[in-house]
Parts: sequence; structure tokens; C-alpha cells
Amino acid sequence: MIGDIDPIKAARGGRELGDELVMHYGLLPRANRGIFAINELPDLASKVQVGLFNILQEGDVQIKGFPVRLRLDVSLVFSANPEDYTARGKIITPLKDRIGSEIRTHYPRSRQEAMTITAQEAWVDRRATDDAEAAGSVEVLAFVREIVEEIAFQARSDQKVDRRSGVSQRLAITALENVVSNAERRALANGERPIVPRVSDVYASLPSVTGKIELEYEGELRGAEQVARELVRAAVATVFDGHVAQADTRPTIEWFEAGGTLDLSDSSPAGDLLAAVGPIDGFKDLMDAMGASRLAPAPVRAAVADFILEGLCALKKISRTEHGQLFASPSPARARERAEARSLDELMEEDETTSRGSRKKKYYN
Repeated sequence: MIGDIDPIKAARGGRELGDELVMHYGLLPRANRGIFAINELPDLASKVQVGLFNILQEGDVQIKGFPVRLRLDVSLVFSANPEDYTARGKIITPLKDRIGSEIRTHYPRSRQEAMTITAQEAWVDRRATDDAEAAGSVEVLAFVREIVEEIAFQARSDQKVDRRSGVSQRLAITALENVVSNAERRALANGERPIVPRVSDVYASLPSVTGKIELEYEGELRGAEQVARELVRAAVATVFDGHVAQADTRPTIEWFEAGGTLDLSDSSPAGDLLAAVGPIDGFKDLMDAMGASRLAPAPVRAAVADFILEGLCALKKISRTEHGQLFASPSPARARERAEARSLDELMEEDETTSRGSRKKKYYN
């Protein structure tokens, strides 16, 4: 980095090692009148960090073994993670004392800031590939972006996630890329255009979430995948509650409580999903409240329908089986109505069937 003796140069020129012409100038002297940036400063060996003392203090550099001092006009910029995040090394105290200013960065403070960063960094526009026709256009709806960002916010406040290690913005970036990839796979399989990611695609991005979080002891007991599913569910519930705060979801919930079921899969074509939600009471009103125009493409309307179903499931208004079937248990009032609606003959038949084992018969007046 600073420089050293080049024995090959000395041998080729027939010079002694004490000759100044055998010096090899490092990266730092070559950056004179410029800005020299060093990433991960704690990873540098202590001897190298010591070599930076004189540059910061006196503004010159001396290559070991030679009495020549080179005046440098260079600005040094260092970057490092917090010392409690990586235990690989540390910045030695004398060098830290000579650094002019220390600027501490922070995570995005709002969901909108995080969405702006992710939109800048994530590879979402797949039309940049060689086969633009096959790639198709990708339309990521706002609530999908919000859910992806909310996962990171939920992880940073979850007690099962190690806060000292932190949750970087790379979680949201890679998660969104995986969400788009799963939507692209479904669109290619079903021949749909445009490519519109759904909330169910977020669950397909769990590997990108589990690889970006460090768990506490409680989280290790539950397992990384289970913790990631809980984070996604909390994110969906938070975003959905904000979007449908003024909408009436009761008719849709009652449809499921009355015994309605629905099979939901991240591979379902848009037409099949829209046909399945058509008979649900009040569902069209919910889609209108979400801003899903009836003239919008089928993949867009299917993504909104999927958001409503996943949101109700995240809020625990309806339930989901291991095979992906959505249902709801009858409410206490509806169960009581069913019990009161049974006829006298049904009650007599039930009691007679129950009493056969005890050989007793009940009579009703």
C-alpha cells in the first residue's frame, strides 16, 4: 500500500538494494492529489495501520529503509462496520485519534426511504437481458414493495433477531429480486404478461431472508425459517391493515366462516385465481377499495386479490392449512345458531344413538 523495495528492479538494473531507484511506490503515493478510500479498515494489519500515522499527522510518506520523505496531498477516507458487528479486527487507538471526522450511518428511518434505496439497487427490470421479448415487462405494485421493506423493519425490532449484528438493507434488495424471479417463473409457465409479483411470492423469497439475519437463542430454538415466516406474516399484516383500514372486510370473512374454502398457490394462473374469488361475498368491493380497476390486466387484479387473501390470513381472520387451503372457523355466534337450528327429531336421534351403549332410552314430552 505504501511501498517497498523491489528486488527484481534492483537485479534487472544492476543496482544495490540501498539505491533509491529500486523503490516500488505503493497505491497510496500514486494517489497524490486525489482521494484514497480504504474499505474495512479494521481488517488491515496493525503494522499497515501504523504506516498511516505519518500520512495523517505530517502529510508525507516514508518508504522503509530510505531516508526520503515524499510530500503527499491526498485525502483519506475509511469505512468500517461497528466493532461489535464483526470481531475480525479493530482500528488501533493512535490511528483513530488522527482521523479528522467520524460519520456514523444508520438504517433507513422510513419505509419510503428504504423503498427508494431498494428501487435503486435491486435488479427488477429484466428487460435489460439479451432476450427482451422473453423477459417481458415487470410491474411491481406498491404494496409488494412496502411488504418487502417492512420485513426488514420487523426484523430490526424482533427480539429473536440479534440486534448487534443488525439487519442490512441487502435483505430487502435480495428479497425483492427473489420475489420478481418467482413471479417471472409463474408468468413464463402460464404465458402471462405483464409480470406482476404477488404477496405469495414473498414467501418464496424466504431463503434470502434467512441468510441475512443472525438469531438470538430463542430464535435458534424456533428455527430460521419459522422466524422468517413470522416476520413476513407480521409485515403483511402491518401493510394490509394500513391499506384496508376504511374497507369493510366482514362479508368476505363471513363467507369463509360459512364454510367457504379456497386453494391458494403462488403458481396459480391469474385467470384461475380471479375465477376462484369471484363467488366470495364483498370481495369485488374490497378490490375496488384497493384501487384495482376492472379494466386492469388480469395479473394486476390477481395480485390485488392475492394481497387481500394473504392480508386476512396474516391478521388471523382466516386460516391456512399446510397444503395452502384457506378457510375460517365458524364464529361463536354462528356456531350457536347452528346448534339452535337443530330439530327435535335430530336431538332425539342423537340421544338415542348415544344411549345405545348404556341401554337407556330418553323420552321427550
